[in-house]
Amino acid sequence: MAYELHYWPMIPGRGEFVRLALEQAGADYVDVARLPEAEGGGIEAMMDRLEDEPLRPPFAPPLLRDGDLVIGQTAAILLYLGPRLGLVGASEADRIWTHQIQLTIADMVAEADDTHHPIAASLTYEEQQAEARRRADDFCEGRMPKFLGWFERVLARNPAGPEHLAGAALSYADTSLFHLVEGLRYAFPNAAGRALEQTPRVAAHAARVGALPRIAAYRASDRRLPFDEQGIFRHYPELDRASS
Repeated sequence: MAYELHYWPMIPGRGEFVRLALEQAGADYVDVARLPEAEGGGIEAMMDRLEDEPLRPPFAPPLLRDGDLVIGQTAAILLYLGPRLGLVGASEADRIWTHQIQLTIADMVAEADDTHHPIAASLTYEEQQAEARRRADDFCEGRMPKFLGWFERVLARNPAGPEHLAGAALSYADTSLFHLVEGLRYAFPNAAGRALEQTPRVAAHAARVGALPRIAAYRASDRRLPFDEQGIFRHYPELDRASS
């Protein structure tokens, strides 16, 4: 039975971290909200799934359905999928370490999202633009280098070598870091360029993952949604400082 992924059909967003793992594993899955309504797809079908789960309702998309099991939260979905897709080490220590890395990626994603909505998600960017500039300055000059510096150290200290974040084989943390770097490059090309110059292992890692045959084929397909100014990673030139 195919996995069912439920996420907004118009943006990469947090659902993309799950899509990349499924694509790299060659897993059979259905992106439900992107199906025609006549085939049981669309946003309404996704929201019905959220509302109808009686005992353990997810808070928000993404959510994954595998038979009778429904899982919300990106990191929890990947924790579940990792051993089933062959994208995590076999030991408990490897599984927890990979999950820890994924949660740190989630922290950075949340901070990137806050750069354009620092006051409230219910307000438009234009209604909080002054605050967004202050938040983005701090993110670009402080938080982005700090996070990427940590990923750089993780790669450098991996006993199996800097090709992967955890162990000697590709994990879902690797595909997730790739998408994070892609999002930062879209939203903050100047700031991300500077930060990645200081973290060459992270930059090389993203290039390697992006060139994997299944990832490259997915990126070239119409299944890969482009970044835009509706998702998490948004490019507002005024928020991307041209220089330090």
